[in-house]
Amino acid sequence: MITTTSLRADFPGLAQEVNGHPLAYLDSGATSQRPVQVLDAERRFLETSNAAVHRGAHTLAALATEEYEGARETVARFVGAASVEEIVWTSNATDALNLVAYGIGTATLGRGGPEAARFALAPGDEIVVTEAEHHANIVPWQELAARTGATFRYVPVRDDGTWTVDDAAAVITERTRILAFAHVSNVTGLIAPVADLVELAHRVGALVVLDACQSAPHRPLDLTALDVDFAAFSAHKMLGSTGIGVLWGRRELLDALPPFRTGGSVITTVTMESAEFLPSPQRFEAGTQPVSQAVALAEAVRYLEAAGMPWVQQHEERLAERLVEGLRRLPGIRVVGPPTGVARSGLASFVVDGVHAHDVGQFLDAEGIAVRVGHHCAQPLHRRLGVTATTRASTYLYTTDDEIDRLLAGVAGVRPYFGVA
Repeated sequence: MITTTSLRADFPGLAQEVNGHPLAYLDSGATSQRPVQVLDAERRFLETSNAAVHRGAHTLAALATEEYEGARETVARFVGAASVEEIVWTSNATDALNLVAYGIGTATLGRGGPEAARFALAPGDEIVVTEAEHHANIVPWQELAARTGATFRYVPVRDDGTWTVDDAAAVITERTRILAFAHVSNVTGLIAPVADLVELAHRVGALVVLDACQSAPHRPLDLTALDVDFAAFSAHKMLGSTGIGVLWGRRELLDALPPFRTGGSVITTVTMESAEFLPSPQRFEAGTQPVSQAVALAEAVRYLEAAGMPWVQQHEERLAERLVEGLRRLPGIRVVGPPTGVARSGLASFVVDGVHAHDVGQFLDAEGIAVRVGHHCAQPLHRRLGVTATTRASTYLYTTDDEIDRLLAGVAGVRPYFGVA
């Protein structure tokens, strides 16, 4: 039987003390801790198989290529990809979203051949996001609109930071060509109704781009079944290394999308007049690739699969209920996001009346409790909520009930300490 106690033995980073207290790591929404299995897999690769992939004629190059492409197969299975060619390695999720946005911009300039024309935007075409998005799912689309003459629009959020399908339907029109939104909000924990949104978008011929950074690590994910067109996520939030992310896209779309970065490794032929590009995924993977990081990500996926993603989801949802209900019982604490009884992910952002989030974070850190403070790369959402910053606690498969209770006790002491209770 899987238990959090047994899993925690695999995470050396969780065994330390901070400021004289056992570490309570509640910042997995920003980056996760790594199990020894992942650390060992990357170290083993670097010690035994380290070489450039794809074109070497020696044994180490062949071994490196086998592990690199094997990692792609592992990730493809994990997210329900229809084929391994639908998995593109990027440097992170932000890079993946930019890859799509800049590819569409290049197609709008007439580059990429006739197959790329399907992506071209015209003045008056619309790009729609939500007001709750991470900056990585706002700024690339703003820039794309500025370069193409398209109109940038957004779904406004309500007073609690949430939004609904009806809110989106009021913004999506016959001119909408792109709908981009987070599967799970990194601030409110809101779980988007993907199926309904996909239906709205596809009905008017719009592409759907999914930010899966807060869903891929935390719940079962089948991107083919979700029927989105592109999705992005990062390894470091799901027990893997920094420096590598994933873009998933439908094969026919990836093969038609012009590349974002060009140079070595992405071409079939180069002359002094022009270049011809490989099909996906290689056409998007210019230059030297993060091979050891891909190997580490594959091991992270195997670890999550062994734990069981349904178990991970259930564990975090139970912790979220304990966390949110506990925070809402405390005087002077406002939790943003879905109301009680509405499903949410295993994170919660909150405001402590009379105390800035950075002071809250430092107070908790003195107790050995690690949380995230600030606007979480979501300034428009925080502006709408009327605050400059929130404190965010985020859980993962290794988080315990005791850590949630320590956080609640710590938050209860913040206002008295600062003399605002």
